Amino acid sequence: MTVLPSAMTPSVFRQFYALTKPRVIQLIVFCALIGMVLAVPGLPALPQVGLAAVACLGIWLVAAAAAAFNCIVEQGIDAKMKRTAWRPTARGELSNTQTLVFSAVLCAAGSALLYFWVNPLTMWLTFATFVGYAVVYTVILKPLTPQNIVIGGASGAMPPVLGWAAMTGNVGPEALILFLIIFLWTPPHFWALALYRVEDYRKSGLPMLPVTHGSEFTRLQILLYTFVLFAGCLLPFVYGMSSWLYLAAAVVLGVGFCLYAWLLLRDYSDELARRTFRFSLIHLSALFAALLLDHYLM
Repeated sequence: MTVLPSAMTPSVFRQFYALTKPRVIQLIVFCALIGMVLAVPGLPALPQVGLAAVACLGIWLVAAAAAAFNCIVEQGIDAKMKRTAWRPTARGELSNTQTLVFSAVLCAAGSALLYFWVNPLTMWLTFATFVGYAVVYTVILKPLTPQNIVIGGASGAMPPVLGWAAMTGNVGPEALILFLIIFLWTPPHFWALALYRVEDYRKSGLPMLPVTHGSEFTRLQILLYTFVLFAGCLLPFVYGMSSWLYLAAAVVLGVGFCLYAWLLLRDYSDELARRTFRFSLIHLSALFAALLLDHYLM
């Protein structure tokens, strides 16, 4: 193991912060917040704002704990991949014991916050999401099947359900529609990344779809999933959760994603795969932002 000079070693705080995968956690909390906002008719009262803030913090803590635990399990894999080789666990800057204690403290703090200051249902759903991602997906599914991201995507789709449960104490059909949208969005989003990082995954030994079934098959799956996702994104309007403002955004974003997938299938390039991956992030963020605007303006 290479020992970095002290001047090049990141601060301990930054190392632990990096374990939480901040960009991923930000998207998780954003999606949870959308669930919270949509669960409250009209403008929230001050107590509801406070409840949402506490719930966001609790969800952030547990999600960060899952991310840190993931770094322990995938330490060897991360070290082989250019995209993840910088992580403190992969570089040996933090030990497994330090990371495990850090993960346990975050999980315990977040769970206590959700149980005592939000509601037990939200705590149990959030903890189940932790187990689903950190154990079922990372330990079992990811190294065993190319469908790992499809099945494991259920954990990543939970944030709006957590947000809805935090504000209402139950899981309504609206929350399940939001869950379905993220569940359908996850495979084409992740496979676009896997296409231009295929050599990294091949070296790591993970059975990602482009490695096991090739580029063309993966690109076809991306296209098919974007079609199904398009239909899923119309459900908030069909069910009456939203109005024409959201529908217009969903159609434009859905057509855009399908177009990217079609171009990717016809004439592949790593650059196009990167652009497709980036657009998938814009797609989900803009879609949920449109839901939010529709909720307050229409």
